[in-house]
Amino acid sequence: MRGGSSSAAKFGCGGKWSWAAPELVAAAATEAVPRGPLDAAAQTRDHGSLELSGRGGVGTGAAMSEVTRSLLQRWGASFRRGADFDSWGQLVEAIDEYQILARHLQKEAQAQHNNSEFTEEQKKTIGKIATCLELRSAALQSTQSQDEFKLEDLKKLEPILKNILTYNKEFPFDVQPVPLRRILAPGEEENLEFEEDDEEGGAGAGSPDSFPARVPGTLLPRLPSEPGMTLLTIKIEKIGLKDAGQCIDPYITVSVKDLNGIDLTPVQDTPVASRKEDTYVHFNVDIELQKHIEKLTKGAAIFFEFKHYKPKKRFTSTKCFAFMEMDEIKPGPIIIELYKKPTDFKRKKLQLLTKKPLYLHLHQTLHKE
Repeated sequence: MRGGSSSAAKFGCGGKWSWAAPELVAAAATEAVPRGPLDAAAQTRDHGSLELSGRGGVGTGAAMSEVTRSLLQRWGASFRRGADFDSWGQLVEAIDEYQILARHLQKEAQAQHNNSEFTEEQKKTIGKIATCLELRSAALQSTQSQDEFKLEDLKKLEPILKNILTYNKEFPFDVQPVPLRRILAPGEEENLEFEEDDEEGGAGAGSPDSFPARVPGTLLPRLPSEPGMTLLTIKIEKIGLKDAGQCIDPYITVSVKDLNGIDLTPVQDTPVASRKEDTYVHFNVDIELQKHIEKLTKGAAIFFEFKHYKPKKRFTSTKCFAFMEMDEIKPGPIIIELYKKPTDFKRKKLQLLTKKPLYLHLHQTLHKE
């Protein structure tokens, strides 16, 4: 069975924002604020300049203070770029800026080097700012209005980051720093020693009934319509798994591949699942295919990789995958089978994940002028 129809209950995305998890950013500094989108775009967006690894070998005293001052200025500039994009409604750019800065703040918050001017308490505050950046990114990608982390909330953190060396008040939001998590590249996991087989159990400790609003990646907006061309929206409703309740911070990576496994569109990650119930992990999130259906090459397929965090190994890995071929693109609900990892983009050696009737539940909407 490669596909079929099924009705699926729809659940709202969400979860208290104060549960937050990792991946975005906040900051402050003393550079000029761009006057508009063009000014911001004209500024250098060299994210490599945010790298923190080049600080080794720096001594203490005045030299170290200069390095730290420069670091705070770069953080501040990145923070303001993200906030400016956010206020102008350029959400993709804002999310990108927030995520990049958050990752660098997380690295600094967890760094073990001894040549840092930041105390452990200051590092903890930096980590909390990173969590708030992620929360704002999650809010920008959510279709829900409740429990959002607002731009006004985020802007309260700029003076904290700018004055991190002297900040000694209670952090204004009830959040905690979240550890960086390694996301494995395709094929990389096979080279590591597996913990217990996912399908046989032992996914690790359980997680709360509502997942944190953490976003591993970004969803992209719908493309502009073209006369005679068809766009596809896929709502990922839920996925059935025997150990659904044990999956930690699950999300789905969506990609479109040709017969050789080459990407035909940008890869998108969903936000972390909205809830879990019985043997299902619920997402209820829309994916906008980044290419008109008529422009896809013959034999293309849309892949859905279910990923979750493994606390024992401290990385995020693929648990299973599913795919949908071009002849399955039809309006309405569809359920598709789940296959064992590693993801086989060429569709040569497919093995069903389980004999149990557990599937990925989708709903398709076609848009045509």
